[in-house]
Amino acid sequence: MNVTIIGCGYVGLVTAACLADVGNDVCCYDVDQDKIGILESGGIPIHEPGLHEIVARNKAAGRLSFTTDPRRAMTQREAIFIAVGTPSGEDGSADLQYVLAAAAEIGRHIEGFTVVVDKSTVPVGTARRVHEAVAEQLAQRGVDAMFSVVSNPEFLKEGAAIEDFTRPERIVVGCDEDVPGEHARETMKRLYAPFNRNRDRMLFMDVRSAEFTKYAANAMLATRISFMNELANLAERVGADIEAVRRGIGSDPRIGYHFLYAGCGYGGSCFPKDVRALMQTAQEQGQTLRILDAVSEVNAVQKQVLVNKIVARFGQDLSGRLFGVWGLAFKPGTDDMREAPSRVLIAALLERGARVVAFDPVALKEAQRAFAADLRGEPEALGRLTFVEDQMDVAANADALVIMTEWKAFKSPDFDSLKSRLKQPIVFDGRNLYEPLAMDELGIEYYSIGRPGAGTARAADDTLGTLGRPAAVSL
Repeated sequence: MNVTIIGCGYVGLVTAACLADVGNDVCCYDVDQDKIGILESGGIPIHEPGLHEIVARNKAAGRLSFTTDPRRAMTQREAIFIAVGTPSGEDGSADLQYVLAAAAEIGRHIEGFTVVVDKSTVPVGTARRVHEAVAEQLAQRGVDAMFSVVSNPEFLKEGAAIEDFTRPERIVVGCDEDVPGEHARETMKRLYAPFNRNRDRMLFMDVRSAEFTKYAANAMLATRISFMNELANLAERVGADIEAVRRGIGSDPRIGYHFLYAGCGYGGSCFPKDVRALMQTAQEQGQTLRILDAVSEVNAVQKQVLVNKIVARFGQDLSGRLFGVWGLAFKPGTDDMREAPSRVLIAALLERGARVVAFDPVALKEAQRAFAADLRGEPEALGRLTFVEDQMDVAANADALVIMTEWKAFKSPDFDSLKSRLKQPIVFDGRNLYEPLAMDELGIEYYSIGRPGAGTARAADDTLGTLGRPAAVSL
């Protein structure tokens, strides 16, 4: 099939590469000449494991191309995917200017039946607005081209997007019930057939329900995270271990283990933005989503939890203190710094006068851009932030190590080397990578989330008896 993807960002590029890899002729269109230039020269503007190889293979085979020419991209195409950004507006709603601009561009160029696919995460009712934008341009041209707008939300996890696209748990497609909608349904079936062979994963529904499904899914996952973080803070106060609690409740098949890990808050491009957008949609309908209000508030507070632990240990004035930070991206497997908890922590440390040395396996360039923006107008604070390319270098003469992202490389470090580099053996772990008892035995003062505090692990283990924690350091 001949397919165009509008938007060469995270969702657009993954979608394009995976569709081309099963034999489709895919053209990627973007107004950003620099981004297209990177792609045409063999580079990749985002970090996603396995993506570079798929793009290179299909570009060499002639199945994947890149352009800033809308006419080349949108004429004689069976399906055109809109995969542009929908950032949060000032009121929390999704900003649809790029989606509607893409729709207008489609209307300026299509000539025959075309399936217009909303792949971007958009609020309920967006398909109607996209349809109107396309129809308006067709009317101005005097062209009577049949088209149908389909909602096909993405469910891609950063760091595992290729696997998620090629082996999907579900493929949600919202179609109208009219004749163009029936044609669109058949087109989407053919397009996704290579990813749907073992069992039927396609879930057809009305367009508005498909749009709503994406927001509902992300809101549920964000709720599970904030729920566990809220419990973790209580667990610390009552002397319980949230990791043991997680295993206890996660073993119930009605609950499961996914997204039940306590930590220092969620970030990224999806959960914060989509929760806000769904809350704004409710407000526009005269409704308050009280649960999501709490989810968002808990997450904002949770990003301060490690800051509070550090201040409790060292005091409010951190002038002269040096902190090493492992992990900057909001999660492992990506270089995405959008709403990353590390940005909140590091800003708080710098505000209190500390120096910070930070490391991330893949996000250093993005982190430098992010903090340059965060600390614009604060050159003195920015001057106290250093990035290094070796994870052990952050510990050199540092007062403590702070872990913000659960990269695999951090799970089993050389603790003897780490201790020898730190000014004092103190670790603040925002992702619960290690066992408190094992850290106690190593002589490391260890602070984690929702578990016994530093120096209390051995006593807690004695009270647990045969139910004590395993001695392994890495989970």
